[in-house]
This record gives sequence, C-alpha cells and structure tokens, in this order.
Amino acid sequence: MKLYEDRTFETILEEMLDSASDAVDKREGSILYDALAPAARKLAEAYAELGRQNLLGYAHTSSGGELRARGADFGVDPLPAESAVREGLFADAAGAPLDVAAGSLFGAGGLLFRVRARLAPGRWELVCESAGEQGNLPTGPLLPLEYVDGLATAVLGGVLKPGKDEEDDEAFRERFFAHVRTPPTSGNRAAFRSWALEIGGVGDAYVLPAWKGPNTVKILLLDKKKVPASADIVKAVKAYIDPAAGLGEGMGEGAAPAGAVVTVEAAPLVNVEITATISRTGTRSLAQIQADFAEAVRSHLADIAYGDDRSVKYARIGTLLLDTPGVQDYSSSSLMLNSGSANVAVPAGSVAALKAVTLRE
Repeated sequence: MKLYEDRTFETILEEMLDSASDAVDKREGSILYDALAPAARKLAEAYAELGRQNLLGYAHTSSGGELRARGADFGVDPLPAESAVREGLFADAAGAPLDVAAGSLFGAGGLLFRVRARLAPGRWELVCESAGEQGNLPTGPLLPLEYVDGLATAVLGGVLKPGKDEEDDEAFRERFFAHVRTPPTSGNRAAFRSWALEIGGVGDAYVLPAWKGPNTVKILLLDKKKVPASADIVKAVKAYIDPAAGLGEGMGEGAAPAGAVVTVEAAPLVNVEITATISRTGTRSLAQIQADFAEAVRSHLADIAYGDDRSVKYARIGTLLLDTPGVQDYSSSSLMLNSGSANVAVPAGSVAALKAVTLRE
C-alpha cells in the first residue's frame, strides 16, 4: 500500500508555479522559482513522512517498535530473547574432574558464562550472561575471570538449551494476526494454539480437542523452520500449558483451564523422497542443481505446513524443478514422489519434510 506517492518535489513545485500569474518569470533560477523550491522540497518530505507513518499504523505494513506497540494494544507482546545454557568441563592438573563454585564467571568467544548448577563431578551447567543465539556459538577453552584453586583446564562443552534471539517482526506479526483473527476465549482451540505460540521456538501448533475422550487435548508442534519441534520445545509448552508437576495434569496450574488434560507432542512427520531424470543447460553442475532444488522444496514445504491444503502436489514439485537454475527439462515419467506419480497426502496435524532428492541425467 502506497500513499502520497504522487506528492513529489517536482509535482508540488509545478502546482505552486502554476498558481502564480503567467506574467511572472517562472523559469528555473528565477526569483519565484528559487523562492518556492525550498518550500516544495519540505512539503514533499512531509508527505513522505506522512506516508511512512500511515504504513506503520497497520500491522501488515508496520515494523519494529511500532509493530510491537500495535500488538500491545491487543495484549500481544514479543517473545524475549533467552540465554543459552551450556556445558562446562573442569579438571585439575592430573586430569581429574574438578568442581568449581556456583556463580563463578568464565569467558569464551567474547561472552561471559556463569556457573549455575552441578551436573556431575567436574561437569557444570553454565548460563550465558548475554541473551540470544550468540551464546550457542563459542567453543573451546574457558577463561576464568577470577582465580580458581586447582583448576588446570576448563572447556566449554555442548549446548544444553539453545539461546534464542528476541522474536523477529515476521514471527511476531504472524502470532499477532493469529490472536486477533481467531480470538482465544474460554479455552477454545484458538486459545490452546495461542498459548503454544507464546513459547520461544514454536513456529505453529495444531490442536486436537477431545482426542482421547472429554477434557483431553493434544497439541502438535512445529518449530520456526516448520519441522517437528524439538523435545525441549515440547517440554516447555507442556510445562506452560498443563504442567505434570505440582498437583498434576488437568488441575489448572498452567494456562489451560482446570479439567483439561493436555498432551503435547512434536508434529508427526511425513517424509518425501523425490527422484527425477533431468537435462541440464550446462551452466551448473548436477550437484549444484540438486542442492538448489532441495532448498526450494524445503522452502515450499515450510510454506504449506499446517495450511488449508497440506498435500505435496506432484505438479508443483515439477514446476519447482523446472524453475531451478541449470535445469533445461525433466522426463515427466521419471519424476517420482515417494516412488509414485501422485500427490503425497499429509494428514491434519502432520507436516511434510524432504527426506532425500536424487537427480540423474
């Protein structure tokens, strides 16, 4: 949507000059022209700003702080960044595990990690002091910020819980639209989906009410890449909506109303294998074509995940193949989806994922 696109400097200046008497010199460089030009430029800038501000007032064209302010009007706030939880391995000069003090600070990769909890002798849980995905990246030696008696080696190990950046504009916009277009009320299906989307890392959720009788609800989860969610995400959603701890499931200790017993699982997977025989234009290698085609298919499957029509269309895959740079044509009889030449059905709540692509010449 564009507004005031016709209110340019040239248009405004021309209108100003047209309103003056023709008896006056209006040529560029004239007194009248030089007097009106600065005002016309400022007016054009004001119209451009008016157009920008108008776009920021609508959720589908807004961004940044203005988009989040729009969400706040409806009680939708951005998901905050989360700190990475990493493994720390500590040993003395003899190589024996060494325990360090909780709260100790170590540096790695330009970031600080604080010791939080003991997992095993010499193996501790560390929390990155800086929230976001950056905490997932460093590897190698840890440098103590203070002297640690007996410490000879300190190594930053694997990621126990990935750090996450603050929710970006597109993810926030999608969650905002889901909230306002299908309002969550009184524990309806939209409410369970909305609660799931409040957990970092959740890309979408499918809700199955009464899946195992009255007062039972199953939630199937996708992550941000629109593939089955990880075990950590599933666990976090379960704990938020209907925790098993405390009084137990269905007791209303989470977001779900009392009486609702909620099961949370990763979305079931429907694997898709594609084979085809192609002819090349000669501009790209077969390996490059296969890699580009696979990426195009993954992007398409993410786009249709949990959509109204989730089936993987045979004709659409053929079009994606033809649109891949370096492909001149393919043999229609050779294109196979899961060893067949028909659409691949994807049941409600499931998600299609590319398992393998094999292109031949």
